[in-house]
Order: sequence, then C-alpha cells, then structure tokens
Amino acid sequence: MNAIKRKPTTPGEILRDEFLGPFDLTQKQLADHLSCDIKVINRIINGRAAVSAEMALKLAHALHTSPDFWLNAQKAVDIYKASKTLKKLPKRLKQISSRLAA
Repeated sequence: MNAIKRKPTTPGEILRDEFLGPFDLTQKQLADHLSCDIKVINRIINGRAAVSAEMALKLAHALHTSPDFWLNAQKAVDIYKASKTLKKLPKRLKQISSRLAA
C-alpha cells in the first residue's frame, strides 16, 4: 500500500475555501440552491459528513465542476482515514502474485 504522507484536503475545505468564500456565498444560499438542508452543507464543510454521489452531481452542476472532482476528493479522504485506522493488511495472494510476475 502506498503511504499517503499528508492529510488530503477535504471536499468541505474545498467547498468553503474555493467556492463559498471567493464567491461570497453562504451555506444557506448554497443549500437553498441545491434544494437540501443547510445541515447537510454544514456537515460536509465541517468534515462530519461525506459527499455522496447525489451531492457530487448537485455540486458539480451548480459549481461548474465534475462529479468526479468531488468524489475523488472524498475518496482521498476516505482512503487516508482507512490507512490511519487499519492496523494490518492481509498478505498478498501467491496465485495472483505469481501470475503478475510471469
């Protein structure tokens, strides 16, 4: 497993620092525009909720980005957290390793 050296930027940090702040949008304005509860936006911004596929579609359309942009940011955070909490990885399967080496 490749070790991730630094904590990735969360989708909430990106949302706050690259979109809400620079475009003078409030969490309430964005929530209203996306037809969701302000609590959803607040939880994403504060790192207490993950960006779902549905939310990625909404954010992408509203903010002129792509759903993959939001999902990749979320995936990086999820993998980082898992790498910090997972104590031991299983050994590699020999059958697969030998075929890959051939």
